[in-house]
Amino acid sequence: MKKALSLLFMAALAGHALFAQEEAEIDTAHDYALEAMRIDSSFLYQTGTIDLKDGMASLVVPEGYKFLDADQSKYVLSDLWGNPPDESTLGLLFPEDASPLMNMSYAIEVTYSEEGYIDDDDARDLEYDELLEQMQTDTREGNESRRAQGYPTMELVGWAVPPFYDAENKKLHWAKELKFDDYEENTLNYNIRILGRRGYLMLNVIGDMHVLDDVNRDIDKFLSSASFNSGHRYSDFNPDVDQVAAYGIGGLIAGKLLAKAGFFAILLKFWKFIAIGGAGLFSMFRKKIFGGSPERREIG
Repeated sequence: MKKALSLLFMAALAGHALFAQEEAEIDTAHDYALEAMRIDSSFLYQTGTIDLKDGMASLVVPEGYKFLDADQSKYVLSDLWGNPPDESTLGLLFPEDASPLMNMSYAIEVTYSEEGYIDDDDARDLEYDELLEQMQTDTREGNESRRAQGYPTMELVGWAVPPFYDAENKKLHWAKELKFDDYEENTLNYNIRILGRRGYLMLNVIGDMHVLDDVNRDIDKFLSSASFNSGHRYSDFNPDVDQVAAYGIGGLIAGKLLAKAGFFAILLKFWKFIAIGGAGLFSMFRKKIFGGSPERREIG
């Protein structure tokens, strides 16, 4: 009888523990939702025409999207998503029904790279299949270094959208399908480059592969949204004073010169949120966000 009562008591304790765990999970989800809404309400989203780089370029926020400026975007990337500080960010675009902590399936980072004038003479002769094979080799060779640094390994599966260069408007876009180690769904990296006099604007779309149809639907909006202003356009290049980049269109797509600091870093900024999810980041940064530390702050 005592043994039976003991077993019943243990079962009751186990049941209580399970209920307590479920209740804690509900509380955590509730707390996360409340705090995510509080943080989102502190953001000042913009639409319309945005000035970039002190008048160097302009961004017309595409219909159906909203824009966070550089300071707010750096807060999202570093404080909320746990990335190292990065001063290159000019802003983030989100679908109008999404936010950095809720309902986010993809986002678009806007940056500028002053690598010099990109000579596009090689664009006509590029063999994109050969370029892809070289990029796949480079990606595999970089995995050992990534693994040693504690990062996930990745495989370049192929083109999600083959490269296309609009020579008239000096705009280039292509998309890669990537597979990260231990992550079930493949990752989409859609790259847009707008060439200018001394460098190029970058719009990088990061999300799971299932958002490709959404991005393809809006790609013309993205391509037309960003442009250089007079004096900074590709046609304003002056060979007497302006620097020419060490690579052309092929090098821009392959990203060899940017591989260490650029390509992988851009992916990781978003991959952490996509792979772990908002609730996972909530657990990781709960103390930082909710602990009442001096780091907690309002944005706007």
